[in-house]
Amino acid sequence: MQSIHRRLLVAALMLVSLAACHKPSAGVVPDDMSQGNPAAKVTVIEYASVACPICGHWYREVYPAFKAKYIDTGRIHFVSREMLVGNDTEVAAAAAGFLLARCAGKDKYFAVTDAIYKDQTALYADPRGTLLNIAKSMGMSEPQFDTCINDQAAMLALNNRVEGYAKNDNVNSTPTFVINGKALQPGYHPLDEFDAAIADAQK
Repeated sequence: MQSIHRRLLVAALMLVSLAACHKPSAGVVPDDMSQGNPAAKVTVIEYASVACPICGHWYREVYPAFKAKYIDTGRIHFVSREMLVGNDTEVAAAAAGFLLARCAGKDKYFAVTDAIYKDQTALYADPRGTLLNIAKSMGMSEPQFDTCINDQAAMLALNNRVEGYAKNDNVNSTPTFVINGKALQPGYHPLDEFDAAIADAQK
């Protein structure tokens, strides 16, 4: 387990330093994972890590109601962008989690990230076992899982995105929410704060 963590972490740190310049658009780009109505007047972008405790708290406590009110009704376009933050274990676990979500495909991406957020305590205790169980629930075999989380091209792409968000979007903590280009203070926000910010963006 530790050897896999170490390989992922070393790869992540090396590839961040070697990453080519990545300039994410202020709008939605092809690499983005999103939900909701692409034609909605309001776009909410979240920069988060699946291993970030505050991100997990927001997903468990706020996201279900937020999704029902704004995403499922088509009132917003919700874009999720991946970040790698925290201690070594969190970075390695988040990198593997994001690679797994990407391997699952766009139709299952959010099912994977939701499962990780819901089981964060297990992720910290047993990252490989937790992610492998999620992978199997998505129809992946263990060899497919291992191939996925050790895909160096995918890791490079992930780190290019992370590097770009940090440098060009000035994101250095998670979660960070941006509503129609206006960033909220990084951190946890209850639903009523989103209500106010989205109402303001709709004016």
